[in-house]
Amino acid sequence: MTFASNSAPSVARAEPDSTTPGQTAAPGFAMLPAMQTGQKFFGWKVVRAGFVTAFFAWGIGFYGPPIFLQTLAERQGWPVGLLSAAITTQFLLGALVVAQLAGLHRRFGQVAVLRAGGLLTAVGLLGWALAREPWQLFLAAPLSAAGWAVTSSAALNAAIAPWFVHRRPMALGMAFNGASFGGLILSPLWVALIGGLGFPAAATLVGLIFAGLLWWMAGRFFAPTPAMLGQQPDGEALSATPAKPPVEAAPLGQNPWTEKRFLTLTAGASLALFAQIGLVAHLFSILVPLLGAGAAGLAMGGATGCAILGRMVVGRLLRPGASRRQAAALNGAVQAAGSALMLAGSFGSVPLMLAGCALFGLGIGNATSLPPLIAQRDFRAEDLPRAVALVTATGQAAYAFAPAAFGLLRFETPYLFLTAGLLQLIAGALILARR
Repeated sequence: MTFASNSAPSVARAEPDSTTPGQTAAPGFAMLPAMQTGQKFFGWKVVRAGFVTAFFAWGIGFYGPPIFLQTLAERQGWPVGLLSAAITTQFLLGALVVAQLAGLHRRFGQVAVLRAGGLLTAVGLLGWALAREPWQLFLAAPLSAAGWAVTSSAALNAAIAPWFVHRRPMALGMAFNGASFGGLILSPLWVALIGGLGFPAAATLVGLIFAGLLWWMAGRFFAPTPAMLGQQPDGEALSATPAKPPVEAAPLGQNPWTEKRFLTLTAGASLALFAQIGLVAHLFSILVPLLGAGAAGLAMGGATGCAILGRMVVGRLLRPGASRRQAAALNGAVQAAGSALMLAGSFGSVPLMLAGCALFGLGIGNATSLPPLIAQRDFRAEDLPRAVALVTATGQAAYAFAPAAFGLLRFETPYLFLTAGLLQLIAGALILARR
């Protein structure tokens, strides 16, 4: 089973995307493709470092805030609405920083920006834990926002892109799976650490581990380039001649919003994330009356596990020449089908609800990993960091409002599932508007 090839000649491809003859697939982290000279290909070490970075970045900056909200609401007695506003502020400020990420990399270098991101995350995290008045959260939010922005999806794409062209779908999928493991492992670990050590001590411990690890990994794994190590992307032999793209992408203009390739990708990806985050933010509380708290937690964990599976399946099936936009639209259709099953299950059917959670979960990870892969096809290599940063920033700004927007639908739970499914289908249609 593979995604259908998009052979329309109007598709602009900025980078070659065909498999090198004789090159074998890397089935997991334990198998590293070797150079023809016998030298191990360094790119898979970069992917491993990206996995660890994603684990902490998402575990702190994305999955952490809901737990922090609950902790502060219980221990400080602060209004949930005010705490939600602080989290929304963090995501909005982070979007502003992500939009400037390509410029920050050019000015300061990727290593310095990543190291600064780890430190900012640790300091901002401690600010959330030490806040004694609600207004102090809005002082911590810019720090944690900046740390999240420069260590998450756009930053990981920038780190991995120089090492992979043909095999980037698999490489990004493996690295981005760290985000899903961050939710699966670090979320319950946050609860245990805060319960056992207190919020300030837990925040200090996790923040220092992440900052220290990222400081070391940035210099050890993210600083080298293929040229520095005498290697080529994907582990090709130096004597190999990389395939040339059949169509050279046009330069990205100063105002990318006037370009259909950028507009359709950004709008579709942002709408898909808006629908996904909005539904996931309320899913646990919807499942509790039907399943009970313990089973609801297991169902959410199962959805996260399906996200890991879905991302790896797409990474393996997305063959050279396949339409990545078509894959993104299909991903949205799968999530829409999951929303429909949960809609049916919300009337009292546990099996339908669980099946819907699993089906919806299969697409969760691909919503973040597919847009950079589409951008690889649609933009020149020199424009790719800017394009990915802008797409990511717009999506983050959109999903910052998703929990509040979907909260307005909680008076009728079926409307929430119906809205999520329809938005996913619209997002897929937008993505396909330029194939």
